[in-house]
Amino acid sequence: MAAEHVSLLPVLLIFLPLIGALLSFVFRRRAAGLGIATAVAVFVIAIALAFSLTRPQRYPVGGWGAPLGIDLVVDGLSLIMLLMSATVGLGVSLYAGGYFHARPQLARAFWPLWLGLWTALNGLFLAADIFNLYVTLELLGLSAVALAALGGSAAALGGAMRYLLVSLLGSLLYLLGVALLYHAFGSVDIALLGERASAQPVTLAALVLMTVGLILKTALFPFHFWLPPAHASASSPVSALLSALVVKASFYILLRLWLEIFEPLNPGRGVTELLGLLGALAVLWGSLQALRQTRLKLLIAYSTVAQLGYLFLGFPLAAAVGPAAWQAVIYLALSHALAKAALFMAAGNIVLFGGHDRIADLDRVVQRLPLSLAAFAIAGISLMGLPPSGGFIGKWLLLEAAIEAGQWWWVVIILIGGMLAAAYLFKVIGFAFTRAPVSHEANAVPPVMEWTALVLAVGTVLLGLWVSPLLAWLATGNPFGVGP
Repeated sequence: MAAEHVSLLPVLLIFLPLIGALLSFVFRRRAAGLGIATAVAVFVIAIALAFSLTRPQRYPVGGWGAPLGIDLVVDGLSLIMLLMSATVGLGVSLYAGGYFHARPQLARAFWPLWLGLWTALNGLFLAADIFNLYVTLELLGLSAVALAALGGSAAALGGAMRYLLVSLLGSLLYLLGVALLYHAFGSVDIALLGERASAQPVTLAALVLMTVGLILKTALFPFHFWLPPAHASASSPVSALLSALVVKASFYILLRLWLEIFEPLNPGRGVTELLGLLGALAVLWGSLQALRQTRLKLLIAYSTVAQLGYLFLGFPLAAAVGPAAWQAVIYLALSHALAKAALFMAAGNIVLFGGHDRIADLDRVVQRLPLSLAAFAIAGISLMGLPPSGGFIGKWLLLEAAIEAGQWWWVVIILIGGMLAAAYLFKVIGFAFTRAPVSHEANAVPPVMEWTALVLAVGTVLLGLWVSPLLAWLATGNPFGVGP
């Protein structure tokens, strides 16, 4: 594809879901068809961008560049995140088409909100300045809260309210950091801030404010309290996109700011070690809480808390061994997105069929849903970190980084986390080996819902087999100082 066409693809990744959101709001009876068509188009464009991108692209929107204008930037890091959102987004859209077919009132609200959220998500991954990161993060949070409340139950509304309060607090802290950096250095452009910022108290204050705000939104331990009720009580398509995509957005911002602004200023080992410690506690606490759950969706939600903890192990490891740790973290984030979407979709199928998600009674349900059980098992293999999954590749790379750094305590955390993941996931997978009669069939599960969950789960295996091309894409523009 010609270079002049490549630069337009990032713009399309923002405007196509925005147009889809507007059309689905106006033509509500055709919202599902419009949403799925939009998802297919976004997926195709993201793939085209991946195969076309040979160097970082910077696109000034409206012809106005930094420091006054709005720039879009795509490099290897943002490309991988866009591919993640496109793949999971297509899966969620196909799944939602089946899920909301019998719920037309909910569908009319879901599609505009979901496509609006997708617009904000892609805009966030492409934003080149810290203020537009704030704008897209706020739009993303408000859309996510509305989607979490969509079911209308008391549990969904309560979870959404907690989510809203935490989201607003996190955004406020982040915005205060933006104001400090702009006042001190006269720009909100990330590249310019990387050049102008210096180690002084105002920079440290901005680092603290923005980091705390973003880890609130990422639900890092001990700020995870809002995530399990919000994710577990939402409708299944919403649970999938919240856990697979939305929590990754705030982590992406933190990583981008850390790489380009704060890390070069050498904020001190204590900061990275603290983030790593919180990540380790998240792995252990989230896993133990998942093991204690008696409801399937709560189990999966607490596993999200645990799996997000691995991402923060990258901070101390990258400080010790460099970019290899960040490669592991991004691979884990990508694998977790596919696996967690598949798990929540499979759980949604089980709830729809059996009318409940009580783990103790799942033996009467899962044997009649072999595709959903297979999806759960394959996605679970990735969360455990077993070969040949993407989760195995990510954890292997993380283990290599920890061993190279001589920091064996992280090795212990990673191995214990994998064993705990196996323990709580086999609470469900083990029902494949039981023979209990099915008491009743509450609802038929549309085939598209089962197949979508299975395809996303199989995607985690493909990530374990297709490593080199993904790492080559990630290296575009050397976001971590890797690649040619």
